[in-house]
Amino acid sequence: VQLQAFGGGLVQAGGSLRLSCAASGRTFSTYDRGWFRQASGKEREFVAAIPWSGGSTYYADSVKGRFTISRDNAKNTMYLQMNSLKPEDTAVYYCAAYVGGSYYSQLAYRYWGQGTLVTVSS
Repeated sequence: VQLQAFGGGLVQAGGSLRLSCAASGRTFSTYDRGWFRQASGKEREFVAAIPWSGGSTYYADSVKGRFTISRDNAKNTMYLQMNSLKPEDTAVYYCAAYVGGSYYSQLAYRYWGQGTLVTVSS
């Protein structure tokens, strides 16, 4: 029972990547979900979140206007479209299911899976 993030890679500054978050083991379509990231030597930080209904979305100020979160419940998959990437976006990106509390806190999430590494070169 996990969420698995994939789609990371190496990209030049200004480029784009799309991450995907797929669920296995159970249906996560009714869970709100979120993206977090952790850069080397830093704490994990909130990136974006989306309700199961796909309504209002939430973003960290550092990615607002550049990243777009979306989901396809029929495919049990969530996405993170990342545009205008910057070297400071370099991190391991994780997805998780929201279970209650503040969307911006990792304490509100469960079912973390292995992350996917995004490296942005300058």
